[in-house]
Amino acid sequence: MRKIYVLDTNVILQDPHSIYAFEENEVVIPAVVLEEIDSKKRYMDEIGRNARQFSKFMDGLRGKGKLHEAVQLENGGKIRVELNHRSFQKLKHSFADMTNDNRIIAVALNLMLEENEKEDGKRVILVSKDALVRVKADALGIQAEDFLSDRVVEFNHIYPGYVEIYVQNDVLKKFYSANELAISELAEHPFYPHQFIIMKDSLGSSSSAIGKVEPDGKKVKRFVSEYDHVWGIRARNVQQKMAVELLLRRDIELVTLIGKAGTGKTLLSLAAGLLQTEDLCDYKKLVVARPVVPVGKDIGFLPGEKEEKLRPWMQPIYDNLEYLFNAQKPGELDQILAGMGSIQVEALTYIRGRSIPDQYIIIDEAQNLTKHEVKTILTRVGEGSKIVLMGDPAQIDHPYLDEYNNGLTYVVEKFKDQTVSGHVKLEKGERSGLAQLAADIL
Repeated sequence: MRKIYVLDTNVILQDPHSIYAFEENEVVIPAVVLEEIDSKKRYMDEIGRNARQFSKFMDGLRGKGKLHEAVQLENGGKIRVELNHRSFQKLKHSFADMTNDNRIIAVALNLMLEENEKEDGKRVILVSKDALVRVKADALGIQAEDFLSDRVVEFNHIYPGYVEIYVQNDVLKKFYSANELAISELAEHPFYPHQFIIMKDSLGSSSSAIGKVEPDGKKVKRFVSEYDHVWGIRARNVQQKMAVELLLRRDIELVTLIGKAGTGKTLLSLAAGLLQTEDLCDYKKLVVARPVVPVGKDIGFLPGEKEEKLRPWMQPIYDNLEYLFNAQKPGELDQILAGMGSIQVEALTYIRGRSIPDQYIIIDEAQNLTKHEVKTILTRVGEGSKIVLMGDPAQIDHPYLDEYNNGLTYVVEKFKDQTVSGHVKLEKGERSGLAQLAADIL
């Protein structure tokens, strides 16, 4: 039986193509949703872009028929703007305030009651990214669902970049003697390029080995870290050693790192970037950027020139640079950076639209990027450049993103089988015992 899906505003602002995700069913857009989208289309960010794109979709559909009566979509479904089920009478006793959320719920409730009176009535489902809207709908007997079609992965299945396998002891001995093995000797299933393999003895002995899959996916070579120290920083655990390997490989043009706070993502990336920019001269410039998304309440407009405005947002980057340069006096880091000239710290706003050749690019807090934003950034990377995307998908400050549909997760999953990319999930916090404990239990 076909269904009726009532869409909340946040679904469309997250994905303007969402109207095509419901197969041959009917999609209903409440009039209040159009009002909310209209209020967002002037924004100069991703939300505004999605609002304008959806507006163009709807304007194009007008040529196919009257939107309030239903228009056929290319996927076999229908879409209509609902004008006749806005009555608040059935809802006012439960939720008295006529907020936009309650008006959307009222549309779904009135449609459901109308369909229930028909012999072949359709099931009405409210789709919203807002958990409380779904809770209120459920309390009224309305079926409510989250919009999941934009998710790259389900639950905690994000590709970690390494895998643990158990092998026979003679396989381990052969691996140590030859320093490589054919993939067919380890498992029947294939591995991803640059994936790390932690081999353990199947009989339970302490014997183990770490290998790294070759780009062609046919062999795994023994992994031995070449760098004990990178710009004065020593990798403290096996995942950090894997990350350093990827960060220093010239043939790996895209590196993604995910991990909790304190796992060393930013510090290792900056150290590797400084080594290759300042010491090895592999790149002309080190560019560090992060999206300007506040944690908690926004502090509003800031006084001063661009550098002064950006300083509060970029302070986590400067903290790591102060540690790497051992800058202890006030203003000392600024003098060092001004003297070097090859290190540029920017807000991501100033990165978009540029072509960036022969540069080592680090994008911090990439979990706050949408799929479109991360595509825009990666398509600007010039010849001879390397880009590092890092962040913690569990700590997202963007209102329309979650752990499974953000830009960082999107890149990790889409690039895991590409030879130009490498990925590692950092597990152990190295900032301090307190920081690790807080990341685990809070």
